Amino acid sequence: MNFIGENNKWISKPNKFEIQDNDITITTEPHTDLWQRTYYGFQNDNAPALLLPVQDRYFTFTVRTEFDTKRRFDQCGVIIYQSSDNWFKASIEYENEEFQRLGSVVTNNGYSDWATTDIPAKQKHMYYRLSRRESDFCIECSNDGKHYKQMRIFHLFSADHTVNIGIYACSPEQSSFTAEFSNIKISECLWQKHE
Repeated sequence: MNFIGENNKWISKPNKFEIQDNDITITTEPHTDLWQRTYYGFQNDNAPALLLPVQDRYFTFTVRTEFDTKRRFDQCGVIIYQSSDNWFKASIEYENEEFQRLGSVVTNNGYSDWATTDIPAKQKHMYYRLSRRESDFCIECSNDGKHYKQMRIFHLFSADHTVNIGIYACSPEQSSFTAEFSNIKISECLWQKHE
């Protein structure tokens, strides 16, 4: 299944983007973000994301991201977006010149969490592999697109039927950068059933 097609839809469509075959670039705008309530108290729901509705209950979505982030919280990655209160994202968020945070956010019923690990700031690309088994998901990452490591397993309460998967990029502070997405594919589920 191709990611790019007539069924794609944007949320918070960016002013500057480009789609060529199966490669996509998004240039972020300042003060764009996704977060709901937890700890910080604020609710942000204006990050641009290109989505594809997928009805298959078992599949794997893979994408390579490349970025030149410069300002705190600049980020790009993969997303499942069901509504403003129910979504998932995985990305690398820039922190400073020494380190950045590889992490993921799961938002169920209007409350976000954030699971992270620190990685060197010089890392400027990442592969993600997101797999669905009904309403459960596994997110993995890789430096080379061959050897993947599990980031987390999670459940989305709103993902019992069609899920809207895709890519996103945003700059929560006064910043802008260009995110590049390539090697995008949807395949049979590579996350094996637990025995």
